[in-house]
Amino acid sequence: MRITSIGLSDVGLQREHNEDSFLLLDEYTLYLVADGMGGHQAGDVASKMALETVSSFFAATQEEDATWPFPVDPHLSLAENRLCSSIKMANKQIFDLANTDHALEGMGTTIVAIAFNLQKEIAYIAHVGDSRAYRIRNGEILQITRDHSLVNDYLNMMPDMPAEAMEVVPRNVITRALGMQDSVVVDLRQEQVVHGDRFLLCTDGLSGQVADQKILEVLSDGESSLADCGKVLIKEANDAGGEDNVTVVIMHCE
Repeated sequence: MRITSIGLSDVGLQREHNEDSFLLLDEYTLYLVADGMGGHQAGDVASKMALETVSSFFAATQEEDATWPFPVDPHLSLAENRLCSSIKMANKQIFDLANTDHALEGMGTTIVAIAFNLQKEIAYIAHVGDSRAYRIRNGEILQITRDHSLVNDYLNMMPDMPAEAMEVVPRNVITRALGMQDSVVVDLRQEQVVHGDRFLLCTDGLSGQVADQKILEVLSDGESSLADCGKVLIKEANDAGGEDNVTVVIMHCE
């Protein structure tokens, strides 16, 4: 199996600077998106720091100590342990820096990552926060990740909550992010990959502005390149108001 990937990011129409980051690590078939938060430009620092930490962790653990300093979870494969440990390391480094540098106090970031095992044709997806992963297959779109948001928590606890009650729940509050505490729970799942699958990682600047059906329509266009698909998605987000930074990473599997 071979993975083709692209990543694009845009400041949007209503923000002064871009706190999103993305990283394409083809050498590890690892792809990441992060959406930073914090005063001034601390969010930008946090999102970049998260991705740089994950990248450094993967580079340092190719041969041994694949989860150090975190214990191995015997219920997970080595690849899954490595992915989760890299994100936990990013959380610790962001938290520690935010607590030693007053200018960066309160900074944090979401993260969503996908790592492919080409031999087993499996994708491992890990995330913290409300940046999302989608899979497009056979004309259907599947949201792989579950947002760690106040709205989602309310829906999980009270699925029959009346619509008028849900309207008063703040929609921009996330309940889990890197840097909020000295440890973090990383949600992880795996997906079998088949020829023709497309995966999308994105910040809420896209998912909060563009309907899933429109995302499906754009990514199902076999005549457009991945780069063109990414540009169209960003344009759709900006045409819908461009209220936030928007970042997309698209992967095609064949």
